[in-house]
Amino acid sequence: MNKAIQTRRLLLAAVAVLSLGASLSASAQSVADLKKKGELTVGMLVDFPPYGTLNSANQPDGYDADVAKLLAKELGVKVNIVPVTGPNRIPFLLTNKVDLLVASLAVTPERAKQVQFSKPYAAATIVVYGSTKAAIKSAADLKNFRIGVARASTQDISLTAAAPAGTEIRRFDDDASAMQALMSGQVDAIGCSTTVAAQIAQRAGAAFENKFVLRQQQMAVAMRPGQEELLKTVNAFIDKHRAGELNTLYKKWLGTDFPAMTAN
Repeated sequence: MNKAIQTRRLLLAAVAVLSLGASLSASAQSVADLKKKGELTVGMLVDFPPYGTLNSANQPDGYDADVAKLLAKELGVKVNIVPVTGPNRIPFLLTNKVDLLVASLAVTPERAKQVQFSKPYAAATIVVYGSTKAAIKSAADLKNFRIGVARASTQDISLTAAAPAGTEIRRFDDDASAMQALMSGQVDAIGCSTTVAAQIAQRAGAAFENKFVLRQQQMAVAMRPGQEELLKTVNAFIDKHRAGELNTLYKKWLGTDFPAMTAN
């Protein structure tokens, strides 16, 4: 091996070690680091009303946005809400593009292998919702129809698990796209939350209906693994405000009291 090649390999190895060190440092971000930075960067869906949406000024709004703002206030820092999608929200967290996720992320065993979940701060019911003309009463009936779903969502996971082999499942980038596909006749039914179903009902009247419940899910704040201090802080925040501010926000956006939920 000539000296130039050996030197180059040593330099690449050094860069790799430095990069690894920087990554580990970012992943171990503490509450003190966040306060020193003076800003909490939060990843949030903006296509999942009333949890996440955009207001008339094209700014993130909804229950998740208000929770993120309340958490930042609790920490004494500014909030920077970064719009994410269902497929990229966990990658955004793991690559340090955001400090944490308040992104309607349902707690699942698979996701718990990638991220660290707080206590639940919201809940949702996932249903199969479709045309009144589609004879769907249970998962067994899905094989006879075209079913839409937001890609990489919990409804995608649940629908894929429940649907019989051979079911035509069409995956879309987000709930808004799946909803449009249903309303335009591209699919006969979709897997979605009851809040999305309510939006469709408002627009389309009695043309669509709930078919059956796919799952009940709890959503939690997600952090990178190993952030035990931050996890403790977020859990304390949820415990502190569950009966107060979080309940007020839940009633504001979902029209009901903060639900009784089990801790993770």
